[in-house]
Amino acid sequence: MGRTLIALDRDAPEPLYQQLRKALEHAIASGALNPQLPLPSSRELSRELGISRNTVNTAYQELIAEGFVEPRPRSGLVVNPEMLSHLSYETGEQTSPDVIDWPSRVRPWPDTRIPEIAKVSDWHRYPYPFVAGQVEVESFPRLAWARALREALEPPHLHYSLRDGIDEDDPYLVDALCREVLPTRGIEAEPDQVLITLGSQQGLDLLASSLLREGDTVGVEDPGYLDARHIFSRAGALLAPFGIDGAGLVPPARLDGVSLLHLTPSHHSPTNVTLSIGRRKQLLAQARQSDTLLIEDDYDSEFRYQGSPTPALKALPGSDRVIYLGTFSKFLAPGLRLGYLVAAPELIRELRNQRRYRVRHASGHVQRAMSLLIDSGQYHRTVRRRRTQLQRKWHALRDALNELLPWRVDPPPGGVSIWVTGPSELDCVELARAALARGVVIERGDIYFTERDAHRNHFRLGFAAIPLESIRPGVQQLAAVVHQVLHR
Repeated sequence: MGRTLIALDRDAPEPLYQQLRKALEHAIASGALNPQLPLPSSRELSRELGISRNTVNTAYQELIAEGFVEPRPRSGLVVNPEMLSHLSYETGEQTSPDVIDWPSRVRPWPDTRIPEIAKVSDWHRYPYPFVAGQVEVESFPRLAWARALREALEPPHLHYSLRDGIDEDDPYLVDALCREVLPTRGIEAEPDQVLITLGSQQGLDLLASSLLREGDTVGVEDPGYLDARHIFSRAGALLAPFGIDGAGLVPPARLDGVSLLHLTPSHHSPTNVTLSIGRRKQLLAQARQSDTLLIEDDYDSEFRYQGSPTPALKALPGSDRVIYLGTFSKFLAPGLRLGYLVAAPELIRELRNQRRYRVRHASGHVQRAMSLLIDSGQYHRTVRRRRTQLQRKWHALRDALNELLPWRVDPPPGGVSIWVTGPSELDCVELARAALARGVVIERGDIYFTERDAHRNHFRLGFAAIPLESIRPGVQQLAAVVHQVLHR
């Protein structure tokens, strides 16, 4: 049993046994003593408090007489459960509960009207989990990751795993990113241009708090990534939605007045279309003319299943205004919460300072383990293996949709989900609800649009978490639900 944290005043006129009885009553009432566990023995408590066992036994006898505790065979003294509902103590006297109006004390946020991405909490228990942003746990490289974690706790890595780095990142991980990861996206970066984040979402939050002022305008894709809208709105920004077509974001005539523009050019979130090279160059030129900064959210560029991956926007000439966000979440596991940000050294220094007073830095142990995973070659092997697995799933899902749904689905060849646009009369809200009743988890698409009511015929099917053999049966169930919804 842990310490009881009972203080007795030996100079007080009140006898020690009475002080102890009151202290124990308060500890029981406040929950400081677990009612499921026996009280300390008289020997244990007398040794801890430096008083005689007789004093403890006298206090215990009074507690028994008053009904606060009761002796049980082979258990000792335990709290009387019938007394708990009557106990409410403050300074030893019975009081009424202290009611705090928490809603009035909590700061209001300006993004309450923006919908949130909502996952079915127990999606992994459903037979057909077409959820996005999750992974099939069996595909995680458990042995390689466990080996990296163990090695990270051995010299010379132990220091970097356990230290308080204040505002520093693991130099080994930063170096591995610059040597092994970023060049695969066409990006050449120096260590002072890299910041390690708790996933790309923390990178967005740091950028919003550092670069935006109240009333600034942020351009966002429409449909687009909802969490980015929440983050920018909470920073006091005004959102300017820009439409999407088959070639990605449709550039406006000018970007004047837009402080930041958030983009997912490799695989647009949520439709997966790729921003064309012509539009990339156009946006870079417009950003320079209007003094706009571009945030490239490159969350799953590793997963392209036909042709070669498009180089990052940050890899193009004249991309000094591009701030690049990457993550390990999509190819390894979202629960690792590890990503990175590439930008000018001046901005990285400011973001590093901002991060210091929020979370300090990402886990040193996880950073060092990821460094070792990359340097061992296991990182790239895992990417290749995961890409092959997801390519099979993408083909299986695309083919099943085109065979079983009453309309054509022609998804872009990449990403970890397929965006489906049904006939105008399809209601994705009703569809998602009815599909769940058949064990099929899908994601409604209307929430990703600024004007939700006009886009209720879209939904998204993630395929990273669902087993390959479950894809076709899941689509069969979904197709049956689609038929019901359309013919009601």
